[in-house]
Amino acid sequence: MSIIHHALVLNLHQPPGNLEHLLAEQPWEAREILYAYDRIPRFLWGYEDVARVHLSLSGTLLETLSSPEFQSSVYGIIDCGSLLWHLQNEKIIDILGTGYYHPVFPLIPEADRDEHIARWQGIARHLFWRNGFQGFWPPEMGFSMELIPLLKKFGYRYVIVDSEHVEPVTPMDWHELRYRPHIARYGDDEIIVIVRDRELSDAQESGMDYIWFVKEVAQRTQWCEFEPLVVTCTDGENGGWFRNTQNEVNFWGAFYRELLDEARKDSLIRPTFIKDYLDKHGAVGEVRVKTGAWNTGWHHGNDFVQWTGSQAQKDSLARVEKVSAQVHEALIEAAERELGDQERYELESAHWRLLRAETSCNFYWGEDWVNRCHADLDAAVATLNRFRAKKYSLDGDPGWHLPG
Repeated sequence: MSIIHHALVLNLHQPPGNLEHLLAEQPWEAREILYAYDRIPRFLWGYEDVARVHLSLSGTLLETLSSPEFQSSVYGIIDCGSLLWHLQNEKIIDILGTGYYHPVFPLIPEADRDEHIARWQGIARHLFWRNGFQGFWPPEMGFSMELIPLLKKFGYRYVIVDSEHVEPVTPMDWHELRYRPHIARYGDDEIIVIVRDRELSDAQESGMDYIWFVKEVAQRTQWCEFEPLVVTCTDGENGGWFRNTQNEVNFWGAFYRELLDEARKDSLIRPTFIKDYLDKHGAVGEVRVKTGAWNTGWHHGNDFVQWTGSQAQKDSLARVEKVSAQVHEALIEAAERELGDQERYELESAHWRLLRAETSCNFYWGEDWVNRCHADLDAAVATLNRFRAKKYSLDGDPGWHLPG
């Protein structure tokens, strides 16, 4: 049997202000999360020859970890500055691009998508000291084919999608579809699609041992007449399997250590970076990807039911569309005239409030967090009204006012 290449992908995300809130209200949970982050590079240091891990860090998490105030508040727990420095180690870690405020891209207005990607690239280039990122992690793995031109515009080589939503255009067997990279096309643009194995990722999330993993992977890839790429993707800081502070019983010590030790002995399964696999093996065949997300809890990811299941969720997303249109109308007007410092500040404030309102977590928890979306939208509208009032006052029409 040929070598089996394993790409490990971990998603790391915290909503705006969440770690600060947990530190005040649930300090041990905050510590567990911070330890989970800090553990990743520390565990991998001794395995630079074989360890290969992909990390997606949301812009809001990077914003928190790089904040001097936050760094000072948690200095006795972890050293955030050192953590960010260690995550630059390209021998063991490959950083994936994502959206700044972690939105489900197909659910937000098209006009807002560019800015989420541009803002993430801005902070990531600064913190990780590099200009480019080859892979893209769609927040919540929420993907639709219309995103392909956008990802190409920002220089991404490949995007990771869930196996549940991938359909062949070129005839291929099940194992070829799941364990090879493919090309997806939308109009004149194309991108490489990397397929996440949903079932193996479920096992990675809940806990598994190395022997089971080897047997399961070998069985799934037994008919591959090529070197397969097995991709497992989960959150990297949620659940006891990743948060447990005892390495003997968490993901790193109970599973990944043995995988790395065996890889040193030229075992069947070899950790790999996706970019390195692509350089050697390329992409084969064409696929289309159905619109959808990954599975979370008891949700399968089809139709984005996790974020659109209730009327309150639907109403919040509809209001996002409305306020987005108002913000972009103001942005277009601003581009046509010279703004003062205060006007620029107010318009920028409205814009980032809109983008932050689109955070996936605002919609995921049923109706529990939709108030956070509305609070940011309220602030965006109020700021827009101040911006508009100044403009129309100058134009001789002080009575203009946006509806909330």
